[in-house]
Amino acid sequence: MITLKDLKDNKEVSTYIKKANEHLKAMGYTEHGFRHVNLVATLAGKILEQLNYPKRDQELASMAGYLHDIGNVISRHDHGQSGALLSYYILDKLGMEPEEIALIISAIGNHEEQYGHAVNHIAASLILADKSDVHRSRVRNKDISTFDIHDRVNYGAEHSSLVINSEEKTITMVVNIDLTITTVMEYFEIFLTRMVMCRRAADFLRCNFGLIINDSRLL
Repeated sequence: MITLKDLKDNKEVSTYIKKANEHLKAMGYTEHGFRHVNLVATLAGKILEQLNYPKRDQELASMAGYLHDIGNVISRHDHGQSGALLSYYILDKLGMEPEEIALIISAIGNHEEQYGHAVNHIAASLILADKSDVHRSRVRNKDISTFDIHDRVNYGAEHSSLVINSEEKTITMVVNIDLTITTVMEYFEIFLTRMVMCRRAADFLRCNFGLIINDSRLL
């Protein structure tokens, strides 16, 4: 069976991830490179692990997380769709079974908040893993005086994590924000649709979604 290691060892995959991140840097976007995709891959698998899904499903979620932003090598616009098509080509060439390819490409094609849906458990875990990566290490602009709202919110996020409680069936995003850099209102200004998407993804996994910012429960 094709594994996450196979994808990490694949030159084509590595090249597309690297070039996609370079393209986004040229457009002024935050980091979407190996740090981001490795984190999302790990967290997507961890979500399903802690909710007691089969190990193969955990692996598929991690693979979807690793590939989810590969479409940015083509264009930022609709990168979920182009990423799903690119991933189909790569996974089919590697010999993956169609049933597993379908799970991965549907997750990738549905991870953007503009039109994405938690259509299956792989997609739900990918959405939660991707949208929870808010952290100052993603900001590439080093001149704070020129920060836009996305730079401020990400740079102001000192720590973010997902806490999964399988017994209570809860998935909680915990964020610590430096209020001298950004505000909770700015966080919601750019991330409200993402939080709604996370709530729906948690619902699909039969969990309640929560949000805690600076020790205050907001959802």
